[in-house]
Amino acid sequence: MSLQKKYRLLASLSSGIVFGLGMAISGMTNTERVQDFLDLAGAWDPTLAFVMAGGISVTFIGYKFIFKNPAPLLADKFHIPTKTAIDKPLLIGAVLFGSGWGLVGYCPGPAIAGLSYGYTATLIFVPTMIIGMLLAKPLSKIF
Repeated sequence: MSLQKKYRLLASLSSGIVFGLGMAISGMTNTERVQDFLDLAGAWDPTLAFVMAGGISVTFIGYKFIFKNPAPLLADKFHIPTKTAIDKPLLIGAVLFGSGWGLVGYCPGPAIAGLSYGYTATLIFVPTMIIGMLLAKPLSKIF
């Protein structure tokens, strides 16, 4: 294994650990807090809005500095999405993602971070989510 590949793996592991800790500390792995944030007409909990604002602020500032470089430190080029159309698959995916998030209180990142708690619901949700991801492409050809 090349040294650059080892650095990439180490950077990925470090990023995952920081992400998971951030999700846990901010309460994003707490499904009740997430569902309370989405319950605008009931017991609304605005704390996750501050988490999102913090994440967006750091990302905005970081992008201003990072994209001044010709390439990332551990890759040959930046991999930026080029698709900008709002189409049927995007809208269906957004509805499914939002529905899942609202019903269960998890989206993929916090769900994986939440595995560390060993909750039965998370242990059921994550494999089901992975099955859904694996079925998405074949099902998109049918629909």
